[in-house]
Amino acid sequence: MKQVIILILLCVFTFSCEDVIDINVPTESPKLVIDASINWLKDTPGNEQSIKLTLSADFYEDLIPPANNAQVSITDLNNNTFDFVEDGQTGIYQNNTFIPEINGVYNLTIIYNDEVYNATETLKSVSEIDFVEQELNGGFTGEETEIKVYFTDPAEQENYYFFEYVSSIEDSPVLDTLTDEFINGNQIFGLYIEEDLEPGDTITAKHFGVSERFYEFMFLLLQQTSDDGGGPFETQPATVRGNCINLTNPENFPFGYFRLSEVAEIQYTIQ
Repeated sequence: MKQVIILILLCVFTFSCEDVIDINVPTESPKLVIDASINWLKDTPGNEQSIKLTLSADFYEDLIPPANNAQVSITDLNNNTFDFVEDGQTGIYQNNTFIPEINGVYNLTIIYNDEVYNATETLKSVSEIDFVEQELNGGFTGEETEIKVYFTDPAEQENYYFFEYVSSIEDSPVLDTLTDEFINGNQIFGLYIEEDLEPGDTITAKHFGVSERFYEFMFLLLQQTSDDGGGPFETQPATVRGNCINLTNPENFPFGYFRLSEVAEIQYTIQ
C-alpha cells in the first residue's frame, strides 16, 4: 500500500504520469531468406562456396533463426550437380567441388519444409582493378578521405557492377552499384569516402560483376536503406523481390537472391 501512495504523490507533484503503451507490431509466418552469393575471386579455383539460409523474424527479435535441414544444390548446363551440405545446425550450406565458368548458367534448387524453391542466374565477369588513388582533403567538407578504386570497363558490351568496401575502422561494409550505360569502354572508379580514416587504416575493396537484374534489385534495395531516403513525400519502402521463387506455393515467396560473380579484390593501406 505504501508503494501505491508514493506513486500517486509523485504523479500529483510532477503533474504528469507515464503510461505504458503496448504497440501491436504485425507478425507473419517466417519466410525463407536465401543468401546464395557465389563469388569467384580472381586467380583462385573458386571451388569452395557456401549458401546461407535463415528465416525472417519478428521486428523485436534479436536473433535470426537459421533454416536447418534443407536440401540445397546447384546444377549447370554441363549436367554437373553441386550439393551443398549444412555445417551442423548453422544454416550455412557448403560445397567444395563447385566449377565456376564465366557466362555459365546455373540453377539453384532448395527443398525446405516440403516446398521447392528455385532460381536461375548467370555468372558474370569483372575487370581487374588497375590502381587505387587517395585524396585526403576530399568529400563535401574537404576534410574527408576519398579512396578511388580504378578499373577499365570492357568496350562494346553491357556491364553491371556491385561494389563492397570494408574499412578496418567500421564493421559494416559500404555498398554501391554501377552501370556502364554512359561510360562504356572507359577507365572508371568506385568511390569510398570516410572522415575518420587515419594513416595505417586499411580498406578492402571488392568489385563484383553482376547481371542487370541483380543490379536493379540491389539499386532499389540500397535506395530504401539509404540514410538520405525516407522523406515525407517519397514512396514508402516496399518488399524488394529477388530472383528466387517458390514453385510449390508461390504465395509463400522467399526473400534474398541467387547471384554468381567473378570478384576483383584489393587491400589498400591509408598513407
